[in-house]
Amino acid sequence: MSSDKDNAADEQRSGGIQVIARSSAIMRALGAQPQGLSLAAIAQATDLPRSTVQRIIGALETEGLVESLPGSGYRLGPALGQLIHHAHGDIISVARESLEQLGEALGETVVLSCIRGKRSNVIIRAISEQELRVVIPLGHSLPMYSTSDGKVLLSTLSDEGIREWLPDTLEKLTANTLGLPELLAQMPEIRRSGMAVDIEEHTLGVSAMSLLIPTFMGPHAVSVVAPTARFKPRLAEFRAALTRFKAALDKQFEG
Repeated sequence: MSSDKDNAADEQRSGGIQVIARSSAIMRALGAQPQGLSLAAIAQATDLPRSTVQRIIGALETEGLVESLPGSGYRLGPALGQLIHHAHGDIISVARESLEQLGEALGETVVLSCIRGKRSNVIIRAISEQELRVVIPLGHSLPMYSTSDGKVLLSTLSDEGIREWLPDTLEKLTANTLGLPELLAQMPEIRRSGMAVDIEEHTLGVSAMSLLIPTFMGPHAVSVVAPTARFKPRLAEFRAALTRFKAALDKQFEG
């Protein structure tokens, strides 16, 4: 008798885990396509039966995690945005002190950024106290192809994904701005090291080095931004400092 109950409980737990896994797969598919997907496209992307997708989409829509679009499409819903907002608040509270310590130790501006609307967006900053310094406004949004943080964030996509995000011809912001073929050529090394450098690719006189920080709420990047004249002689120092920063931040998140 008890064996039957145990088996029933195991089956219920297994079914619950399966629903969570399928719901996660659906939400990841929608997250990869901000413009939305039809039920058929979601089913194809997740390799799930359309009837299963429709049932799970209905439950997610009830909770506000998914919303319908005019016609027959769906995209991630407003409730997920609220969760992300609160999670970003937690990330900021954990990272702020370490970021300020990094900026103080290096004497340069450091920022934490994430992806918003296919651009890199600054969510925390620690401004250098030096007379000649780089000041980046909070919420500042930059094209991802021309900045070091944008490049490490783009490295989380496949090459095909990058091609879909970016136009074939990238606007030349300075003489050093990369074209799409040159950007893609850098991706293997950026993915291997988790780091990228921008030597005056966005703004003349300004250079930066960024490190990818994977989090449970998606990829973030921490960057050291400095006048090029000070930046170039300190490349190795910045690289080592960013590596130590990530190790310390990982311990904080684990705690």
